Amino acid sequence: MTVSLPVPGPRRGLELIPATDAELSRKDFTSDQEVRWCPGCGDYAILAAIQGFMPTLGIKRENTVFISGIGCAARLPYYMDTYGMHSIHGRAPAIATGLATSRPDLSVWVIGGDGDFLSIGGNHLLHALRRNVNLKLLLFNNRIYGLTKGQYSPTSEVGKSTKSSPMGSVDRPLNPVSIALGAEATFVARTVDSDRKHLTATLQAAAEHRGAAFIEILQNCDIYNDGAWDVIKDADSREDRAVYLEAGKQVRFGRDGAKGVRVSPRGRLEVVDVDAGNEDSLLVHDPQADEPELAFALSRLGNVEAGVTPLGIFRAVARPAYDDAARAQVAEARAAKGDGDLAALLNSGDTWTIGG
Repeated sequence: MTVSLPVPGPRRGLELIPATDAELSRKDFTSDQEVRWCPGCGDYAILAAIQGFMPTLGIKRENTVFISGIGCAARLPYYMDTYGMHSIHGRAPAIATGLATSRPDLSVWVIGGDGDFLSIGGNHLLHALRRNVNLKLLLFNNRIYGLTKGQYSPTSEVGKSTKSSPMGSVDRPLNPVSIALGAEATFVARTVDSDRKHLTATLQAAAEHRGAAFIEILQNCDIYNDGAWDVIKDADSREDRAVYLEAGKQVRFGRDGAKGVRVSPRGRLEVVDVDAGNEDSLLVHDPQADEPELAFALSRLGNVEAGVTPLGIFRAVARPAYDDAARAQVAEARAAKGDGDLAALLNSGDTWTIGG
C-alpha cells in the first residue's frame, strides 16, 4: 500500500528551530534508561518510530518535551533524551496546554493510553482539541487497561470479558477518532504500531501541523489483549478490512481496489463493489475540507469486529492556535497598559476587609 499523507501547510514558529551544526540521530534521542515494557508490547515499535523520526525535524532536544499521564504508554518520556514529565492520570493535556502557552520555543508532545486520555482524561483531551492548542497528542489504543492488569477500557468492545467485566462488558466503546472530530480538532489521524512506514509518515504530518494534532495509534498488548488488531494487520485479512485514506484519491480498498466507499442516496457512507457503472460515484478523500462531516462519517464507517477500519489522516485544516492567540492578547495588553500590577489586580473588584 502506497503511503501518501498530506502536509497541511508550511511550518511556522517553533517548528523550525535549528538543531546543531552536527546532524542528530536516533541515538541522540535515546535516553540511558532501560526500556521496561512487556516483551512483545506494541509500545516498543512506537518508541522506535518516534526516536528515529525526531532527528528529521531539526529541533533541538532541549526544545522538545514529552508529557504523559499514567499507564503503560506514559513511561515513554523516560526513554526519550529530551525534557519530559510523567504527570498526573488524565491531566497530561492540561499540563501540556500550560507549557505550550507559556513557552512558544518548545515542541510539546503528549502521550497517553485509551484509559488515560478517554476515561479520567476525557475532559482535558476535548478542551485541548477544541481550543486547538499547539500540541501533538498520541493516543496508544490497545483497548484494555494494561498497567492495572487487564480491566476493560473505554475502547473495549461490547462483550469483552476482563477482570472487571467477567460476564462481558455492557458498555459501548468510544471511537477516539470520532471524539476528536466531534471536538473539531484541526488534525486527526489513525495509524498502526506495526506499520513503521505509515506511522512515521503520520507523525511527520502531525509535526508539520500548527495547532492540536491528534493521532490514534492502534497498539497491541500481548499480555492482556493480544491480537486486538490482528484483522487489520494480518496479510490474509487486512486488504479487505483496512482502508488507507489518501488525499485527493478515491476511497478504495480490497484486492486491486475492488471495493470502494461512496455517499448513499440516504446521505450515509456505504461500501460497494466497484464496477464500471459506479466507479465515478466513489468518494474522493479531502482531509482539508473546511467542515468535518465527511471525515466524521468515515470514522463511523465500521469497526474492527464488523466492518472496515479507515487509516490515515481524516482531517488537516488550518485554524488559529490557542496559544498563539493567548500570547497575542498578552502582548496587546502590555503594549496598551504596560506590565500591570499583580497586587492591585488581586485586590481589585469585589474584596472585603474582615475585622477591626
